[in-house]
Amino acid sequence: MSQVYLTGTGLFTPSESVSNDELVDSFNAFVENFNAEHADAIAAGEVEALTPSSSAFIEKASGIKSRFVMNKSGIVDPDTMCPQIPERSNDEPSILAEMSVNAAQQALDEAGLEANDIDAVIVACSNLQRAYPAISIEVQGLLGIEGFAFDMNVACSSATFGVQTGFDMIRSGSIKRILMVNPEICTGHLNFRDRDSHFIFGDVATAVILEHGDVVKGDKGFEVVDTRLITQFSNNIRNNFGFLNRTNAETRDARDKLFVQEGRKVFREVVPMVSELILSHLADNNIQSSNLRRVWLHQANRNMNDLIAKKVLGQDPNDDLQPTVLDQYANTSSAGSIIAFHKHKEDFKNGELGVICSFGAGYSAGSVIVRRAS
Repeated sequence: MSQVYLTGTGLFTPSESVSNDELVDSFNAFVENFNAEHADAIAAGEVEALTPSSSAFIEKASGIKSRFVMNKSGIVDPDTMCPQIPERSNDEPSILAEMSVNAAQQALDEAGLEANDIDAVIVACSNLQRAYPAISIEVQGLLGIEGFAFDMNVACSSATFGVQTGFDMIRSGSIKRILMVNPEICTGHLNFRDRDSHFIFGDVATAVILEHGDVVKGDKGFEVVDTRLITQFSNNIRNNFGFLNRTNAETRDARDKLFVQEGRKVFREVVPMVSELILSHLADNNIQSSNLRRVWLHQANRNMNDLIAKKVLGQDPNDDLQPTVLDQYANTSSAGSIIAFHKHKEDFKNGELGVICSFGAGYSAGSVIVRRAS
């Protein structure tokens, strides 16, 4: 069987960030204005008063302290509470493609490759800004890559699904190298007026290079030992925004056209699903969890990650066993586990094993076992 190596990663981080305190100030100003405007209806029991948020609540619930964003001013404005990102002309690079190219170039540099060494491009993310032409084909064109490209969306698991797709194509012999990119402007679909979720997301882009063992030019990085994916339908994380919204004016701007979730149900159902996925994946590859050097988990919720890591590793995880980037980046959907891997992989020694794992809406989850190769 052909060996496949993960030889480069890249990370684009926006220049602006929003702290919990700044986000709470904006949200609470909105709450105060809403409650004042609807005071009579609230007193009459016709409207429910909104509850303020707090930084302590956010950090306890999620582990998030701040998030990087593509536009701060619109988010922290109580009258806007949405990122303000001007639409670009068709003659300009799209914002997702621009973010992707930045992350991709870093990954190419780390792998010691030029763009013309790549055979295919996948853009795998939760939040594509348009239906067509594919963002991936635009990225392909901007970088000057021949071959083919396509977009895919498996929500927060898009990156691991993208890795398996590239892994399978390389092993089949159809390509030798692939670039997989995860551009996420998650703040664009976040309801900043919802107390239970207004703090969850940030913006970022990550990139990964996969290569056939016969063509690796530089450091082999990490061998992809095996991959595994699982999906199970659930409505507990959902976004109903789409092209058919315009056909029904009454529901076009309803709350479910932004991110909505039943957080407690997600926690209760996803933790065992993901833990079992990783443990069965390791067992089928004759790997003991005690032999793992590290797990790089999807960065959605610190409490969830701690519980999954404890079930998988059989011990309370520390920051070395299970690194966290939630405090700085918040939930960046498909990019989260790749950020953790990108920032916490250089200390691996030859032969050491780790697992990259993502999970999210669908439900969907992906596990990628990697071994430091050189």
